[in-house]
Amino acid sequence: HKSIMRLQAAVSALFRDHLAERDFIEIHSPKLIAGASEGGANVFTLDYFGQPACLAQSPQLYKQMAICADFERVFEVAPVFRAENSNTHRHLTEFIGLDLEMAIDEHYYEVIRTLDHAFVAIFDGLREKFALDLDTIQKQYPFEPIQYKPAGSNVVLHFSEGVEMLREAGYTLGDFDDLNTELERALGALVKSKYGVDFFFLSRFPSEIRPFYTMPAPDDERYSNSFDVFIRGEEIVSGAQRIHDAALLIKRAEAKGMEVDTIKDYVNAFRLGAPPHGGAGVGLERVVMLYLALPNVREACLFVRDPKRLAP
Repeated sequence: HKSIMRLQAAVSALFRDHLAERDFIEIHSPKLIAGASEGGANVFTLDYFGQPACLAQSPQLYKQMAICADFERVFEVAPVFRAENSNTHRHLTEFIGLDLEMAIDEHYYEVIRTLDHAFVAIFDGLREKFALDLDTIQKQYPFEPIQYKPAGSNVVLHFSEGVEMLREAGYTLGDFDDLNTELERALGALVKSKYGVDFFFLSRFPSEIRPFYTMPAPDDERYSNSFDVFIRGEEIVSGAQRIHDAALLIKRAEAKGMEVDTIKDYVNAFRLGAPPHGGAGVGLERVVMLYLALPNVREACLFVRDPKRLAP
């Protein structure tokens, strides 16, 4: 387990070093906040000296405010809290988030390729610097080394392409249906068979199944400028271009049935203008679990927090 924890520390360090070398600024955002950071209901609430508050689901608002303040590229390595009663092999209620946000010059694929390079740097770094630990882990948890392409050339599929691949393989799903765990794994197996990789991107998700702040696709608003990253058939990253126009943010929040007043500080951050930007959030423990093909995310966590565990 010490070797697994050493790799967990290495993933965090490699992520930080890679982005710092590319002019990203590390920020530290508050975890005690007044409203839900992603507008959802899955938050831990608490009394903050008589005011309602919650633990941050994401540094989303603060990453974007930094971009609005002309920071251009930021990242954070910090705890994330999710009040989801999900008792699965891959869910935790508290985990370490590797988050980044960046201004976009022309297309949201700039964010995808930034992550492409970051993950390859992490994979290469683990293989080159931690061979002894990998060998130790291999003895207890045998696994096949992860397959991926050189930085900047990893597979990027449209959501509709993924749906078509699944249908051709005999699965039934609608054009705009979200992918459940079974379908994610099936798609991962199909991509491995066709492209020979365990690591790939799925882009252009349906708008209906993405958060309110996700930028709709310019050619078809039923889809969005968004993406997920998959390792061994499981999602480890969710990212997108963000809406940077206050009026459109309000429109999208209302369409999702949200109380706009609860996100007024978020919306106000864009009223004086903001550059096009996008970003992503990565679950550290899930990256370690899937890189090592561990059976459970708890194996990649030192002190587990899930719906049934609050101590030690």
